[in-house]
Amino acid sequence: MEYDAVIIGSGLGGLECGAILSKEGWNVCVLEKNRLFGGCLQTFTRYGYSLDTGLHYLGSMEDGQILNQCFRYLGIMDRLRLRKLDEDRFDRIWLGGKLYDYACGPEHFTEVMSGYFPQESDGLREYIGKVCEVGRLVSVENLGKGFVSSPVGLKYMYESASDVICSSVRDSTLRNILSGNALLYGGERDKSTFYEHGMILYSYLEGAYRCVDGCMQIADLLVEEIRRNGGTVLNMSCVDRIAVSDGRVTGVELSDGTFIGAANVISDIHPAVTLSILDRTPLVKPAYRMRVESLDNTYGVFTMYLMMKPGTSPYANYNIYLHRGTSVWYERGQDRFSSCMLSMQASSEDPGHSCVLSVMAPMCMDQLTAWKDTLPGHRGEDYTSFKQMKCGELLGFISECGLGIPGEVNRTFATTPLSYRDFTGTVDGSAYGIIKDWHNPLLSMISPRTKLGNLFFTGQNVNVHGVLGVTLTSVMTCSELLGQEYLTKKIAYV
Repeated sequence: MEYDAVIIGSGLGGLECGAILSKEGWNVCVLEKNRLFGGCLQTFTRYGYSLDTGLHYLGSMEDGQILNQCFRYLGIMDRLRLRKLDEDRFDRIWLGGKLYDYACGPEHFTEVMSGYFPQESDGLREYIGKVCEVGRLVSVENLGKGFVSSPVGLKYMYESASDVICSSVRDSTLRNILSGNALLYGGERDKSTFYEHGMILYSYLEGAYRCVDGCMQIADLLVEEIRRNGGTVLNMSCVDRIAVSDGRVTGVELSDGTFIGAANVISDIHPAVTLSILDRTPLVKPAYRMRVESLDNTYGVFTMYLMMKPGTSPYANYNIYLHRGTSVWYERGQDRFSSCMLSMQASSEDPGHSCVLSVMAPMCMDQLTAWKDTLPGHRGEDYTSFKQMKCGELLGFISECGLGIPGEVNRTFATTPLSYRDFTGTVDGSAYGIIKDWHNPLLSMISPRTKLGNLFFTGQNVNVHGVLGVTLTSVMTCSELLGQEYLTKKIAYV
């Protein structure tokens, strides 16, 4: 059987492309190599506890806001179980022995932050004004005009997030606080663009929400929609080859030898991995392959899951970012944790308590070279000991900050960038894919359309990281097939 479109990978981008195209009458097939769908949306089980993989909160979810509108078009908005984070503190930044709150709304954010730094009120207004300029580049209004994002946004890709912050405020502590959630996008002082910083922060300022009972509900609902629209979604289906004939992709071959024909192929896996399984063709030049393969990727994350005794850990309706030292930006090569994020999972069974506290910290693959050629479940006792040591280090870090762990811990479980590499297919276990470097953003930008007229990319490597960035990228990718004005207006006026 030949499909109108075969989609490789069931991460958010792949599922959204499948939902969009199937909604528009295309016969689609989404292929996932693992048992669970969803990529970083996966919720997996250990010791009877449900653990979220990578999504801890999302923004722009109020009525009339961009992500809400996209989810409404996809048919999943009204079925999501969400809890709005505290308006006065959706994020808290711990630095130098003090906690600083990020409040929802540009004006409220500025007011609260000015309370800590009254001498910087003017600079904060200037800073938040720039954030709003970036955030408003994507809106339902713009979708209604027939485009995904204003082309003006490219100029912000050429601006350093760190430099823009420093140009607005003088106080070094405040500069660090405004950069305090850089872990959200794999932030690095010398590379991260203000476009990423502004787009992501503005999204949360519009309204930050947490999934109740796990983020995999997003993936489950999208799979349901694809199937309801007549599409196919298959797990345990690893694509080993993208076949090319006469200058066009003809389909994909699975690891068991099954060939699936396709008029179009969309890859939601890393572009470098995609090119590694693509038949050689003169249309994809060696120079292009080398450029994609040489692009730097963001760092990975070490995640410690603290599984709490039920009823002992009061639920906190916000996230906390902890930082030691004089800079909140991650520097490669360091072995000791200097930053981490604490986030509680929300439950409908006991809204006042949380059974799982996730602690995420930056980590690069160079700390894991001893196990780089191993597979999950076969890494040996040294790997288990390494993870236990790192959990102890993180717990010590939290204790140093004077926060402690609220409640009684039943079990502890940890994952590393190796887990991301093996379960989500990211290169080097990168948490956010290809780095967008402000020095030369065009070099690291991957177009959804390739030189092969019917092969397309989607996912976080194409545009901005996170739920909003990936969703907009899915719209961009499907616009190549359906027409941008048609699709964006369809979403805007659903």
